[in-house]
Amino acid sequence: MLKEGDKAPEFKVLTDTGEEFDLAKHQHERIVLYFYPRADTPGCTIEACEFRDTAKKFEKKGVTVLGVSPDTTKAQSKFKEKFELNFTLLADDDKTIANLYGVMKEKNMYGKMVMGVARTTFLIDNGKITKIFTGVKPEGHAEEILGAL
Repeated sequence: MLKEGDKAPEFKVLTDTGEEFDLAKHQHERIVLYFYPRADTPGCTIEACEFRDTAKKFEKKGVTVLGVSPDTTKAQSKFKEKFELNFTLLADDDKTIANLYGVMKEKNMYGKMVMGVARTTFLIDNGKITKIFTGVKPEGHAEEILGAL
């Protein structure tokens, strides 16, 4: 299990535009890496739109916002376009990043236990995890992150 102070696990993945994103090339940046269960679902949409609406505040703090879910590049692209999201979405359709960051958890879906992404956010600064938010509620989360920065 990752903890604050740990080196952020590196990964390469496709973005919503189909371009490769390599975390190793962003080692000297401040990053909000937020994991959400599925594109274009109610809670995930609320969370994404709040990040969209606070984007200028994150820019002023020199922070890059990255959203990650186990969706395909195509699904991420549609989600981004539909809600005019102004930050990069990462397509973790094989759940590699979710497993690296330990956010795959057993969840109760309609009385059945299934494995899925637990809504979790990591603040990364110079390649190190500086803060971890678990049990995230979509409403107000972007402002919560801004307060922690």
